[in-house]
Amino acid sequence: MSENTPTPDNVNPEHTSPDTQAPEDAQDLNAQLAELQAKNAELADLYLRAQADVQNARRRADDEIAKSRKFAVEGFAESLLPVLDSLEAGLAIPNATIEQIREGSEATLRQLKSALERNKVIEVAPAAGTKFDPAQHQAISMVPAEQEANTVVTVLQKGYLIAERVLRPALVTVAAPK
Repeated sequence: MSENTPTPDNVNPEHTSPDTQAPEDAQDLNAQLAELQAKNAELADLYLRAQADVQNARRRADDEIAKSRKFAVEGFAESLLPVLDSLEAGLAIPNATIEQIREGSEATLRQLKSALERNKVIEVAPAAGTKFDPAQHQAISMVPAEQEANTVVTVLQKGYLIAERVLRPALVTVAAPK
């Protein structure tokens, strides 16, 4: 006889055929299988629901971002409407005098500056002698001057910040080293 042929001496009781298992064991295994299948179905359903929730949240967030971008300038535009009204009213006067035009222009300029400030657009106009700041100023040229080197001599064009971020640097001339 070969070693692979079962004999009463080498039969392992754990390796019995399914036919020899007790019926209770088969029922227990079937119950466990049914329980695991039910749990698997429940987890699959929970996964699909969670995935749908994530997709819905992402879609809502994308919609909110799109709306924010679309209407971001709404407040700014609303604060500029009085300036527009003032300009149109000034142009509607047929025979305005120089004094009237000047007064209207000054009033309109004040309105515009106020609207910009309400929307956190701040003017950058460094005084002469102010230390040159490359973060807020753009040097156009270096000129000989009596003041300290690397300081602002003149402002050629005002700069602007929006919420502490440079919108446009101030164009300046800077004192040359002596």
